[in-house]
Amino acid sequence: MQRLLALPLFLVLTIITCASMILPAAVALAGEDFHDARSFFYAGLVGLVLCVMIAVAQATRVHNQSALRQLLALLAAFLVLPAIMAVPFYEAVRTTTFVNAYFEMVSSFTTTGATLFEPSRLSATEHLWRAQVGWLGGLLMWVAAAAILAPLTLGGFEVTALGEPGQTAPADRGRRAIADPARRLSRSLHALLPVYAGLTLAMWILLQVLGDSPLVALCHAMSVMATSGISPVGGAQFATSGIAGEVILFLFMFFALSRLTFSGDTGNSSRSGLRDDPEFRMGLVIVVTVPTVLFLRHWLASFDVGDEENLIAGIRAYWGAMFTTLSFLTTTGFISADWSTAQNWSGLSTPGLILLGLALIGGGVATTAGGVKLLRVFALYLNGLREIEKLVYPSSVGRSSIMSRRIRKEGAFIAWVFFMLFALTLAAVALGLAALGVAFEPSFVLAIAALTNTGPLIAVAAEAPIAVSQMGAGIKAFLGLAMVLGRVEMLALFVMLNPDMWRD
Repeated sequence: MQRLLALPLFLVLTIITCASMILPAAVALAGEDFHDARSFFYAGLVGLVLCVMIAVAQATRVHNQSALRQLLALLAAFLVLPAIMAVPFYEAVRTTTFVNAYFEMVSSFTTTGATLFEPSRLSATEHLWRAQVGWLGGLLMWVAAAAILAPLTLGGFEVTALGEPGQTAPADRGRRAIADPARRLSRSLHALLPVYAGLTLAMWILLQVLGDSPLVALCHAMSVMATSGISPVGGAQFATSGIAGEVILFLFMFFALSRLTFSGDTGNSSRSGLRDDPEFRMGLVIVVTVPTVLFLRHWLASFDVGDEENLIAGIRAYWGAMFTTLSFLTTTGFISADWSTAQNWSGLSTPGLILLGLALIGGGVATTAGGVKLLRVFALYLNGLREIEKLVYPSSVGRSSIMSRRIRKEGAFIAWVFFMLFALTLAAVALGLAALGVAFEPSFVLAIAALTNTGPLIAVAAEAPIAVSQMGAGIKAFLGLAMVLGRVEMLALFVMLNPDMWRD
């Protein structure tokens, strides 16, 4: 274990990637799909041999594994590892290009979940590999948030932490300067992997009990924990588990609303309860308010068609709205089978702009969800509320706690800076897609889907599904880069420009 910790982080991630190819190879072999079994086994074996050779060559070197260098390795992993993951996928599919395979793996690894393939085109092994890659990407973000982003006060931690983005909080500098970043990464993995795998296993078993096949149950369980929205049947609405399965998925999606399941607040030594967590409470408010507004809209419209007293249709419409709201708020992107019930009930369609807004807000800090994040939105809300109070009562005094002052002032300022960076990046990506020949509305939807890591928006947010598979290689490569930017966040990229990163 000591030898493994001494290796560069990127090499360790490559070893894990190659070793993970053995599972789909074993599944393909058990199903007598020998071509897929050879594709994944040979790619994994060759990759492991090369990694071992590089590890032996690097064994005598002492590597500087600072947190900033680990952040750079994280960016390199999202850019390079999908190319390694695409090799067996490309060989297994046989009827696609390597660019398409690379796009598919970038989409899966960043937990975006946008796909170029119809479900019937891929085999069970290939579906499993897509879901497994997304699951590994989610685990990487869980571990990186606790071991890399939190010490650097990035990824949303900068809102409540006492330090500036890219710097350790003053109270923690002595302790974290002594702590070995590699050991911190190892401790985080040992603490989070059992929780992450245990929740996935529990969901897999429950979905099978409710009627899903083992493959569908496993892929949906992995997709919910990683918020990737990857499905071998085209979505949760086509699963055989029905509304009972949706309830299970709904309950497990709440883990993407709050980081308190595995991480404390970097700005406060005491760990608050879940009911006092602003992210979780704001998420609950959104999950209740948005479906209620949608329900009232459809209910009022149902008077025109004379179906306002259909109680069953109303309940199903409300459930479909609630499930889909939480799904897109956590950037998972699953749609309820009852999502269309509201449209059939009232005759009105649900605007895709609502789903775009939910994905932009995103889930909790240090979770697998994308978007701006709930904590940043909460900081801006507190700041706006305080400014309104000062307009009404100029002599009023705000809350006196250190954390309240931090969120209202420095935290809100940093949240606003991130929001502006996100908006500028969104505009740049949309303009880039327009320059490559994409129309305005599709380019806007594609930009939001990529930067918030919510791939299913491509199929449901616009009036008609956007056919990304028919676009050119340049557009797909540009979208892949946007997915990586959304996963790593622009604020972290600016921190990488710190001169300390490049010092020997």
